[in-house]
Amino acid sequence: MTASAGANNGRPVFTIIVLGASGDLAKKKTFPALFGLFLHGHISPKTRIVGYARTKMDRPEFLKRVSQYIKNVNTAKVKAALAQFLDQCTYVAGPYDQDSGFLALEQEVQRVERDVKAHDRLFYMALPPSVFIPVANGLKKNCYTTQGANRLIVEKPFGMDLESSRVLSKALGALYREDEIYRIDHYLGKEMVKNIMILRFTNQIFRSCWDKDHISNVQITFKEKIGTEGRGGYFDEFGIMRDVMQNHLLQILTLIAMETPRSSNAEDIRDAKVDVLRAIPEVIESEVLLGQYGRSEDGTQPSYLDDDTVPKGSKTATFAAAAFHIQSPRWEGVPFVLKCGKALDQPKVEVRIQFKDMGNTLFHKDVAARNELVIRVQPQEAVYLKMTQKLPGLGMDTVVSELDLSYASRFTNLSVPDAYENLILDAILGEQSNFVRSDELDEAWRIFTPVLHKIDRGLVPVEIYPYGSRGPKQLADFVARFGFERHNQTYSWPETSQTAVAQALAAAAAESKL
Repeated sequence: MTASAGANNGRPVFTIIVLGASGDLAKKKTFPALFGLFLHGHISPKTRIVGYARTKMDRPEFLKRVSQYIKNVNTAKVKAALAQFLDQCTYVAGPYDQDSGFLALEQEVQRVERDVKAHDRLFYMALPPSVFIPVANGLKKNCYTTQGANRLIVEKPFGMDLESSRVLSKALGALYREDEIYRIDHYLGKEMVKNIMILRFTNQIFRSCWDKDHISNVQITFKEKIGTEGRGGYFDEFGIMRDVMQNHLLQILTLIAMETPRSSNAEDIRDAKVDVLRAIPEVIESEVLLGQYGRSEDGTQPSYLDDDTVPKGSKTATFAAAAFHIQSPRWEGVPFVLKCGKALDQPKVEVRIQFKDMGNTLFHKDVAARNELVIRVQPQEAVYLKMTQKLPGLGMDTVVSELDLSYASRFTNLSVPDAYENLILDAILGEQSNFVRSDELDEAWRIFTPVLHKIDRGLVPVEIYPYGSRGPKQLADFVARFGFERHNQTYSWPETSQTAVAQALAAAAAESKL
């Protein structure tokens, strides 16, 4: 972990400069995360925040935007903390492509640094990719400190394909050292994603069966219940595979599949992730399923093309599933299927590791369902293991049940931190293991670029699926093709376990009355 030049009670003192401070990302994610860190004492009270954007506005208007999406300000303590937080926020308006604006920003940063007597700077680029390089240039030329640390957080998308990503990486690399660049993928800050390494490398029960001899297939799923909701113009430029699969889901795959890192050092962890990516061949179009949502079956929900911001006749996919194969001794023959989509039946992000059949056993296959380890990323964070049990009673009937660690019921006195809070704090502390390294990014784009170019040229068919459905009708056959088996015994989580508890309590109450 990298130490900061200035510190306050062990907490580094940074001036945090938010570029794109008037935009949606800053308002909805960056500023609420910064306040969360401030409220809970994770960053120094001497921290100062300077917003910079092209929008001309006075400080009261800026502070209104800063606080607009900060929630649960309902106690005197939180209200007082918010007032102090806002008192430490200032704003500078200026262009992204002219020195004059960055010189004004530098003057403001120097002013606040004199007050706190610290010179470490964290630049958060909450910006569209079209201005990454002009802003990075302006910052390096006019706002790069020689008296402390400089750290640059860059938001995705990191390019559109391998070539554009390399152009961006080369331009940033010419300005900043790799250890100064923090490419943020907020899924790496989610509690259950950060838990994957702990789950894998501290529990012998999982370490001993985490391979091709025991695992049949791995499903990594991202579902949104809503459609583009007026953001179709932005989304249509990228599509679901670039927006979600190439980054969020692939990052989760690397954590599931990587070998044990040499140490917990950030570079060793990132080396292990890169090794996984290097072992994955390019995705091929015959192992890709694409879809675009149409109107709901009852006609109440619009199609993708009904969004006024979507170009007419667009063939952009709002759903994608693809199979990945890792050419390594541990994972040979184990498909990893990544699925993501909008306007589906429920909001959900999870990893589902399906184990192999028992083989020779006392019980038939229709009785002994495959075990599944499920890591529920959101909502309702949980880890649960599906397994076959004897159904209580006089017979020998079986039921698929679970060993269930649900965070909401197990950790009742703790809260799950926001992903952006996790990652911003990591950047302040100089911890890079949860950020994407340049070679990692390069390998990710290598895997996807050929099939993305074919999709862009319309060479991969896009099927229409109803708004609110599970996705394209071919999905069940697609996942079955790569080894996934859905048991004939009905199972649902967490409703099943909750119902069972309720029934057991009711039965116990009835028995006590006898």
